[in-house]
Amino acid sequence: MSLSIPVNASSIALNRSDGLDAQIEWLERLVGFNTTSSRSNLDLIECAEAHLSALGAECVRVANPEGTKANLYAVIGPKVEGGVVLSGHTDVVPVDGQDWRTDPWTLTERDGKLYGRGTCDMKAFSAIALSLAPQMAAAGLKRPIIFALSYDEEIGCLGAPSMIDEIASELPRPSAVIVGEPTMMKVVDGHKGIAAFRSTVIGHTTHSSQTDRGVSAVEAAAKLISKISAMREARAAAAEPDCPFVPPHSTLTVNVAHGGTQLNIMAAECVFDWDCRVIPGETAKEVLEEFQDYAQGVQNEMRKISAACRISTEQLTDVPPLRPDADNPAADLAKAITGRNATEVVPYAAEAGQFQEAGFATVICGPGSIDQAHQANEFIAVDQIAEGKRFIEKLIARLSR
Repeated sequence: MSLSIPVNASSIALNRSDGLDAQIEWLERLVGFNTTSSRSNLDLIECAEAHLSALGAECVRVANPEGTKANLYAVIGPKVEGGVVLSGHTDVVPVDGQDWRTDPWTLTERDGKLYGRGTCDMKAFSAIALSLAPQMAAAGLKRPIIFALSYDEEIGCLGAPSMIDEIASELPRPSAVIVGEPTMMKVVDGHKGIAAFRSTVIGHTTHSSQTDRGVSAVEAAAKLISKISAMREARAAAAEPDCPFVPPHSTLTVNVAHGGTQLNIMAAECVFDWDCRVIPGETAKEVLEEFQDYAQGVQNEMRKISAACRISTEQLTDVPPLRPDADNPAADLAKAITGRNATEVVPYAAEAGQFQEAGFATVICGPGSIDQAHQANEFIAVDQIAEGKRFIEKLIARLSR
């Protein structure tokens, strides 16, 4: 794939009456990179890095262990304390099996909407920021703007932590982090955490007529899955009425399961994946400990038939929640720029909780609606691009004073 999509490949970004030529051009370019999480994001990173480096930004890549993907952070302006981080993930979810009416990798405009994979989640935020980088470089910033582009957010915020560690250790302390997930430019100061688990159940296989001599891994897994449902229901029953999240409690769910080989053979193995989305105040560790206490009892029963039976659970991801905080300079900044007086919370997870856990004041505020994320025919409204542009322009002005 080439490093950029030629602007003259379509007229979508040319001679616009709304003044969004540069923003649409950059969104067209970013959408053109197929950065599905299963693929590399290096072409997009190289494109952004070349653009920012040419403007004098100090750019640093933080690669994954295999070198197939990378985060990028870049500083525009003086390396002093009090800067603002603009954080966005570069990966997108797959389009496989979805009914797209347009090419998901070609930005298409129709009826005031811009269609393409990643338009709202969340390449528009990064496109707006990159399009305004020349303005940042020319503004005489007194405090820096720090780009933070990460990989593998969609599969558990896997990339951001290594970049966050470097920002914390290598740069003067920023005063705020703005994560540009789609919020319709509302100010979000809280999100749930998410942890993913894979449980493996090993049974003891026999002919299905010999149930007294075998242990079905599928049946044992069914008990564990029922326990996960019961844990969710218990949390729903105990939910605090003033909890701002919807639903107002931690949730647990099992959506993938594989087990057994044939109807008349007691299943030797069953594997299922499950997740929990915890509200601030509860941790994935607490959820896992409750599950494992129950699983130990099930395993003890299985081993009455065969000592080889076992249950094991692997934690795949653990993204901490973003905790609403009355003293949050990042939320104060976003409210001042947007003119909004209140903050909101969201049920999805993002790297915002990871930034906060590292000690940074963090808020989520970005263009587009989460309702369009991960869907076929994903889009962002053009007026959201305009609102996002005004936000970044006002930020530049504030940091130049």
